[in-house]
Parts: sequence; C-alpha cells; structure tokens
Amino acid sequence: MKQNIQDEFIKSCLQYWDQNLNKITYCLSLLSEEQIWQQPNSVTNSIGNLILHLCGNISQYILGTLGAKNYHRNRNAEFTNNVQFSKTVLLNQLTNIVDEARNIAGECTSTKLLKNYSVQIYEMNGVAILIHVTEHFSYHVGQIALLTKQITEKDLGFYASLT
Repeated sequence: MKQNIQDEFIKSCLQYWDQNLNKITYCLSLLSEEQIWQQPNSVTNSIGNLILHLCGNISQYILGTLGAKNYHRNRNAEFTNNVQFSKTVLLNQLTNIVDEARNIAGECTSTKLLKNYSVQIYEMNGVAILIHVTEHFSYHVGQIALLTKQITEKDLGFYASLT
C-alpha cells in the first residue's frame, strides 16, 4: 500500500487527538466532580472550563470550518460558564466532538486542505487548521494534567512505560 504525506499527516493528527482524549479521560478518573471545577486563583481556568473551551475550539475549527456545519461559538462563555456539568457530561461532549472532527478530518481532500478559510480573526488553510487544533488540544491537555497533579499530588504516569 502506497503511503502519501497527506494521509500520514491526517493520521498523525488523529493519533494525537486520541492520545489527548485518553489523557483527559484518565485525569477525570482521578478527580471528584467538585475538583474539576476548582480554580486555583482568579486568573486560572478550571479543568471543566478547559474542557468546554476545547469543545468550542474543535467545533469551530473542524466542525464549523472544515466541516462547513452551522456552528456559532460563544468563546467567553467557555470560561465563565457557571453550570457545572458532570465529568460524564463533559467527557461525552468532548468525545462526541472529537469523533465528529475525526470523521471530517479523515475525509479531507487535498483541495480542502489547501483551501483558505476565515476562522476567528485568522486566514488559514486546512493544513494550518489541523495543526492548530492538534497543538491547541495538546496545550490545554498539559494544563489539565498539571492541574490534576496539583489537586491529587499524584504522578500521572503518562510516560511510565518509557523508563
């Protein structure tokens, strides 16, 4: 089977999305319902708000932009949401969005990847959108992992098999 860079690129992005989702799932398993909404201080987001933010970002960039689905995002509400959804609701919402995004990314043609799109205040092509979502996802997973370590005082062991 002949591999091409487009397929490998998309496959790699999807692998990172899966790894990130698994890390979030593990972090949530260690935390109580109350802990996911704790804010260490007034300028730090809770884990719950970070998950809402990831849902909004992936929905806007992948579902709304690459997938051309009707989507309106209220980005500020992701950080000020006073409704404290349960871990199950948050994880189900994120999982469903990632699954839908995976399907959209997996069907991207070269034309769609090279096309320019307007998203937020940016002009970017489909490749840049996939890179943005992948790095943005990883960035916030790092924050979620750090907050989980601070709350639980546990090593998460993400790389234990590498030692």
